[in-house]
Amino acid sequence: MKIAIPLTAGRLSAHFGHCEQFALVEVDSATKQVLQQTLVTPPPHEPGLLPRWLAGQGVQVVIAGGMGRRALDLFAENKIAVHGAAAADSTEALVRAFLDQTLGNTEPTCGHDHTHDHAHCQSK
Repeated sequence: MKIAIPLTAGRLSAHFGHCEQFALVEVDSATKQVLQQTLVTPPPHEPGLLPRWLAGQGVQVVIAGGMGRRALDLFAENKIAVHGAAAADSTEALVRAFLDQTLGNTEPTCGHDHTHDHAHCQSK
């Protein structure tokens, strides 16, 4: 299984569409072991690109801090499960919580101050 975690300054990004890198973590869900972790830079922004790009990377799960409704829908269309988590968590802690089934299945929500129209949040 491959998990993608959007990172800013090495930690879970509070807003998925504005991350600097993705940690792509390959895990063996049966043994709960991390097999490999790779850091990749996402392609330049284009509406709807990241869900397709991550699906092309073989990702089945995304752990995100914040994400707009449109992005959630696009991940569902690409058969990628999305789990919400606290932005302060490290990659290692997030993967461990997911494997131990203590991460939960909460839906990440946009963390903006809600003074804008969210058009760019929903197209990420």
